Amino acid sequence: MIKLKQAVIVEGKYDKIRLSNIVDAVIIPVHGFSIYKDRETAELIRSLAKKTGIIILTDSDGAGFQIRNKIRSLAADGEVINVYIPDIVGKERRKRNPSKAGTLGVEGISDELLIAAFQKAGVLAESAPECKNPVTKADLLDFGLIGGENSAARREELQRALGLPRHLSANMLLEVLNVMYSKEEFTELVTKL
Repeated sequence: MIKLKQAVIVEGKYDKIRLSNIVDAVIIPVHGFSIYKDRETAELIRSLAKKTGIIILTDSDGAGFQIRNKIRSLAADGEVINVYIPDIVGKERRKRNPSKAGTLGVEGISDELLIAAFQKAGVLAESAPECKNPVTKADLLDFGLIGGENSAARREELQRALGLPRHLSANMLLEVLNVMYSKEEFTELVTKL
């Protein structure tokens, strides 16, 4: 498993599922061309690019490059690393027909090829520092952000204050918090709210 400090931005949920087998990092799916309209995810990408840097991994077809360029423009003020997958003719198992380009996307590429793509981009050289005192689910529970009355509303208020998308699950919020903030910074932010 490759442990990264940067968030990895992918096209869709199946790419995220596929990548989570080999990468230990925050993985953000942009849901294809929805990134053009989704202001919250765009703001999250900007914040992550400035704070930790991002890695963009999209399919190597025309749509993938359009989405990659949009993400790059959103993160222009931050650190961006591009990881490219090779063009391999084929189709993903879950799909009836091959893609328009007739090539495999991120979800169809083998572990070995994905790891090689990260190596070619020089990503494996920088791993995430071990977080000694991470924000935990117990912390979220203590602050009333999960498991209680109005916890979803409290979580949404925190996410809005931090410029994070409101549709983040509690688990995704926890991942993002641990990438962007120390436990002390998190405690200070929540206490102010």
